[in-house]
This record gives sequence, structure tokens and C-alpha cells, in this order.
Amino acid sequence: MEEKKKKKVLVIEDNEDVRENLRELLELSGYEAEVAVDGKQGIIRAMQFRPDLVLCDVMMPELDGFGVLRIMSNKPELKRVPFIFLTAKNDLSDIRKGMNLGADDYITKPFDDVELLDAIAVRLRKNEELRQGADFLEKDRLLIEDIQYNKTVFLQKFADRQPKHYRRKEIIYEQDESLDFLYYIKKGKAKVTKVNEEGKSYIVNVLIEGDFFGYMDILSGGTSTETVIALEESEILQIPRDDFKRYIYNDHNAASAFIKFLALNLQDREDKLLHLAYDSVRRRVATALLVLWQKAQERGEPYIFVYRDDLAGFVGTAKETVIRTLSDFKEEGLINILEKGHIEVVDIQGLEDMPN
Repeated sequence: MEEKKKKKVLVIEDNEDVRENLRELLELSGYEAEVAVDGKQGIIRAMQFRPDLVLCDVMMPELDGFGVLRIMSNKPELKRVPFIFLTAKNDLSDIRKGMNLGADDYITKPFDDVELLDAIAVRLRKNEELRQGADFLEKDRLLIEDIQYNKTVFLQKFADRQPKHYRRKEIIYEQDESLDFLYYIKKGKAKVTKVNEEGKSYIVNVLIEGDFFGYMDILSGGTSTETVIALEESEILQIPRDDFKRYIYNDHNAASAFIKFLALNLQDREDKLLHLAYDSVRRRVATALLVLWQKAQERGEPYIFVYRDDLAGFVGTAKETVIRTLSDFKEEGLINILEKGHIEVVDIQGLEDMPN
């Protein structure tokens, strides 16, 4: 079994007794410790040692702790390293100055060993969580860029085709219909609906400009499992099913892109089903507004426009309940209801934190 790598802590402290006591405490606690006798040496050690965390005295000759933090904050390889000040002073102005420079914590001497070790552990854990979050965001960014690139290449092959025009509420295709085309929205919006065993229709997705649809059903047999209806005047590009299948079977990158589409689509569907099953109506309405707000932002629109019966179908409740909930949200300062039924989201965090 591979041994877990020790976290590295750099101590910058001009008092020899304090410096060596800290080194001993850190090593006994399972950290790899390095020390520096002043601020200038601390910067050099930090560049060489690449610590996971820095403990730094404030009052030091030549270069004080504030100077050390300022220099480290300007170096790309060091600026995200957690930084804890150690000082005998308990002056609020010093604390404020350190925090304004980007310090993560401020511990006064004499300090309790357990308190110091707890502070180190907390900062290292939070920094690791932030790093992992940044890694996930980077992977998401690369995934989206890959999908967008393959969409562009794919669409270039059908650039000469003219889109078909659909009026608002016009059916593009119905559930249980044989699909002859892959569809792409060049302009407009559409809703995807399903009918359950009791015959009740509900909205499972809202499609906007730049979205493909129909590919899941084409790849899984060719019969539609959903009904798609234009929400407004729309231009839909129709790509023959055989052309689409021939393209992805002969192009690895295209096949990879549509597999990613499938994965993302299925995850979205699973999340929506969980919300429908377990969330309160208020939370479902809040979630629907956030989804629609994000899609509006992607289109550069400053508001949401959705008919109340469509929103009710998306949420899975009665139209009257949706209208009442929207009115409550307006009174609570979460949204504005503008002219002609347009909705502006005012408090995104409030909608995200909606209790169940």
C-alpha cells in the first residue's frame, strides 16, 4: 500500500525558540516541516520547498510578515498556499491588515498547541476542497469545449440545409412516432413532454437555440419516447436519420460527442425525477426558474418568458398553484414579474437555498 504523502508546512519565524518548537510540534504531528529565520529567507524557502501551508510571524526585521504575504500573493506558484499569521500582538488593525492582504487565519502568541494544529488542519482541508472544486470546473470546461467543437464540425456538414419553420404550440413530433430526423434548434425554443400511465402530460425539458434533440431515441431504436412542441416561432434544422447514424458510426470524435450528450442528458433527467419525487412545490418552482433563468442567460436574455401552463407542466403541479407560488416569490423579493408575464430573477441565492 502506497504511503500517504506528508503535508509540507513552512515556518517563518525570527525567534529561534519559537521556530524550533514549532518544527518539533509539526514533525511530531505528522507534517514535513521547513523553517526560515526571516522574511527574505522565507520567500526563498517557499520557492524551493513549495509548502502546502505557511506559518509566518508578523514582526520581523528587514521584511515583515505582511511583506512576505504580499510577495507570495503575486507569485502564481504560491498565491493559493494557505497563510497563517503568528504574532504576539493582538491589535485589531493588524488583524484587519493581514486579512485584507489575503491571510487565511491569525493566531496570537502564546498559542495553544491544539488550537494551532486544528487551525492548520482546517486550512489544509479547505484548500484541498477548493483545489478539487477547481479541478472539476476545469474538467467541465474542457468537456463543454469538446462537445461544442464537435457540434460545430458536425453542423458544418449540413450547412446548406434549410431549416423548417414551426409556429408556437406546433408539434415537431409526438410520442411513439417513428423518427426520421435528428433535430437542431437554429432559432427559438421548444418543450419536451411525456405522458405517464394515467395520461397526464408533464414537461421534462426545455430546449433552446443550439440544442440537438431526437438523438437518444434514434440511437436506441428510432421510436420517439417524448413529444416535442415549439414554445415560440422556431427554426429547426432536420438532419436525416441515416446521415446522422452514418456520420457518427464513421467518425470517432462525433460518436464521442454524442455519447457525452447522452450522459449529460440522462443525468439531467435523473435529477429532475428526484426533484419531482421528493421536493416541495415551492422548491420545484424555484428549481424550474433557475433552469429557465440559466437558459435565458445563455441566450443573452435579461428575463424568463414562459407561459404559466407550461411552467406548471415543467414543475408537475396545477397552473393555479404555480401562479400563487410566483406571487409569493415576488412578495419575498426573489423575482420580479414584468409586463406580459416576463419573469426576472432577483435573488438567485434565495432560490437556490429554498427549503424543502
